[in-house]
Amino acid sequence: MAERNLTRAAANLSITQPAVSNALRRLRELLGDELLLRKGHGVEPTAHAVAIWPVVRQSLEMLQQSLLPDSFNPATTNITFVLAMADSTVATLIPPLIEIVEREAPGLALRIMPLINRDPRHLLDEAAVDLAVGYFPSVLADLTAQAQSGTLPEYETRRLYDGEYVAVMRKGHALADHPLTLDEYCSSRHLLVSFSGQGWGFIDEALALLGRQRRISLTVNQYSTAARVVAHSDMVTVLPRHFIPLTGIADQLHQQPLPLDVTAVHVAALWQRRGRHQAATAWLLGVFQRVAQSLAV
Repeated sequence: MAERNLTRAAANLSITQPAVSNALRRLRELLGDELLLRKGHGVEPTAHAVAIWPVVRQSLEMLQQSLLPDSFNPATTNITFVLAMADSTVATLIPPLIEIVEREAPGLALRIMPLINRDPRHLLDEAAVDLAVGYFPSVLADLTAQAQSGTLPEYETRRLYDGEYVAVMRKGHALADHPLTLDEYCSSRHLLVSFSGQGWGFIDEALALLGRQRRISLTVNQYSTAARVVAHSDMVTVLPRHFIPLTGIADQLHQQPLPLDVTAVHVAALWQRRGRHQAATAWLLGVFQRVAQSLAV
């Protein structure tokens, strides 16, 4: 369920792939369901497998924590962490983080998956990732509401740094030589960065509150792609301010303050309260915080 691949599952379990297949056959016979169906080079779960997975996963994690409490040692660990992050967050945090990991936890492996939207809770529920780092406004609002109602949230968050979004265009753009007005902004051709591919974002929500809208001519799913496109076109995009120097083409870009108020951007880590590798997660969160503080972003 976690790997969606029998070969990787066998490697994680330190047994052969035929042994995994035999165990899966016995589970199918016991539960009367196929559980996992072949798809491409991997497998996908049936509806029954998805339904029982949360209870199975939580039970396995509780057993693991009971047998191996606080056993994490960064100097000797060889576990693999799966992270979900946008490319701008990766470019900002991962290079300095890897310096610390190589020095303090040389056996630790990181696998980074792209964010597909601003609510990665389903990825955590499916154990597809161990930790997500990004801007998750709706998630934080839900968790705050749960805490205020006295409900213990299933997820935990930790703010790493505050970001700021700016309007970005090519050097020499017609709008680059004066303060950007809301009318000019709305009448421009826009490039939207959308992790999910949807044709709207938080900027459009802020514009809607003002009774305004913009014309989106192109939608991509990476900030780095957006930077390169606007550097060679007349489109305007929105990028995290701290990401612009990391694009490698900052000398080709011009940034302007947005001509409207948008919600403050809080980049945070999100993980399951009872997720796997809890001691290791605590250590990695500390590393993320050290990196964020050193960058002073």
